[in-house]
Amino acid sequence: MLTGNREYNEIYEKYKNLVLKIAYTYSGNNYDAAEDIAQDTFLKLYIGFDELKNGNIYAWLYTTTRNAAFNHYKKYRREIPSEDEVLEREIRIQESVEEEYAEKSLEVKRFELHERIFRGLMEKNPRWHEAIVLTYYMNIPQAKVAEMMGIRVEVLHSMLHRARKWIAKTYGAEYEEMKQPD
Repeated sequence: MLTGNREYNEIYEKYKNLVLKIAYTYSGNNYDAAEDIAQDTFLKLYIGFDELKNGNIYAWLYTTTRNAAFNHYKKYRREIPSEDEVLEREIRIQESVEEEYAEKSLEVKRFELHERIFRGLMEKNPRWHEAIVLTYYMNIPQAKVAEMMGIRVEVLHSMLHRARKWIAKTYGAEYEEMKQPD
């Protein structure tokens, strides 16, 4: 949420996740309601910001969000959701679980590929490995890396270029395959 009021924007960025979490908790773990409650809370804050900005914003946000969420929960807890709502909620949960699993699986595959690349790079040329680690993993400036390795910067550039070229040739297809959607 961006407004012309920088101070309000900073407060929004700082507390948006907290307000959503409070709303979610007190609304009976209803994410849709929590989003609405959080939006209403920040709208109220925006409208009354001039009067509230010198007070305890955190306490005001917490209390306002909690009360709105609790009122929502009391109002709707006796409502029996329709079959469509239950099915939609189950589908949303299933999709989020599947997405999370796919994301974790891809993360593991990337980690394993990086491990293979670094092992292969070490076997191929330990100096390339050292140059890559110092330059890209440790983010040491190239002039300092060259000095540490006892070589000129131009030689380091050539070494890094050759190492990247070898990595692309050896592992490029595997990397591209990993980027393809299932």
